[in-house]
Amino acid sequence: MRLSGSITALATPFTVSGEIDLDAWRRLLQTQLEGRTQAVVVAGSTGEAAALLDAEYDALLRSAVDVIAGRIPVLAGTGHSNTAKTIEQTRRAAASGADAALVVTPPYVRPTQAGLDAHYRAIADDGALPVVMYNVPTRTGCDLLPETAARLVAHERIVGIKEARSEPERMSAWLALRRDGFSVLSGDDATACRAMLAGADGVISVASNVLPHAFRRLCELARKGDAAAQDWDARMREIYDFLGVEPNPIPLKALLQRLGLGYGLRLPLQSLSPVHAGAVEHQVAAILDLENACRDTLAA
Repeated sequence: MRLSGSITALATPFTVSGEIDLDAWRRLLQTQLEGRTQAVVVAGSTGEAAALLDAEYDALLRSAVDVIAGRIPVLAGTGHSNTAKTIEQTRRAAASGADAALVVTPPYVRPTQAGLDAHYRAIADDGALPVVMYNVPTRTGCDLLPETAARLVAHERIVGIKEARSEPERMSAWLALRRDGFSVLSGDDATACRAMLAGADGVISVASNVLPHAFRRLCELARKGDAAAQDWDARMREIYDFLGVEPNPIPLKALLQRLGLGYGLRLPLQSLSPVHAGAVEHQVAAILDLENACRDTLAA
């Protein structure tokens, strides 16, 4: 497996009563396929994985596998604070048909670098699924250093890294470790263009939930080294900023609700604060303009 390009970290739509909205979920998946997204992540942090029951997790993943039908890779979020639980969840994901596991660094427990090395090695050695490591220190409280991962990159079952730190020096360190069969992916929408122009293979994106065509276009330009990527990226900057006004996926869920794809979140997350709610209509108009511009480009 070689992961690259525009990969969407999918949100999980809920009904008004708080149940999973499988109809909206299938429509969200279809919009990703129509937008030429190149892979999807089910039940990552954007998908509110921590709020899902096991049966809900299984139903989401199986539904995604059915809808996608092998056209693009389906990654499953399987990371827990404990290695044995992560291995068990990765096996569950494999049984449901996932193509790879996105495994966040263990949150809350703050392992040492040696502990991180042993954690990822144990999951990969178990062999249930190819592993994409995920580093997001602002959420987990620990930071997977490239020098630690240098020992992991050679493992044949570890196929990539999603790096959510935005510093160019961190991305450069990962790119220096890249090998055949190992993808370096940005996990930060706001700096993904810069990362891909520097050589990153793609991005696992939040914004591409609502901008699938636009992110595919951004990735095509940036991965070719086309300077036009920066102009296209600039057109999406205001949307990136909006998606950061409150913790992810709160602003994203407000946009998806306006687009008819689910309602609200699960506690302790709450809907977008009134102070920001007035910006939703403006952002949706900008999203529709960008998506239509991409469709016009594809049709030309």
